[in-house]
Amino acid sequence: MNATVKVFALARQLAGQESLAVILPQEATVADLRRAIADQYPALAGLVAHALFAINAEYAADTAPIPAGADLACIPPVSGG
Repeated sequence: MNATVKVFALARQLAGQESLAVILPQEATVADLRRAIADQYPALAGLVAHALFAINAEYAADTAPIPAGADLACIPPVSGG
């Protein structure tokens, strides 16, 4: 399945774009999405291990299934005060 993942903050800077086109297996989970981003976008590999993911504007656990056509987002950890 083809998916588009919106990226924010440092992930956007490292990717050099606002979203990522990712190829996922059918019936993929967030864990599959993490692996796919790390494999397909090596510059993001270290970051996605610690990022949060959202499916249709809801934070999702690694075990959450990704439905076809879902709105996906990768939210990296942020620091500051």
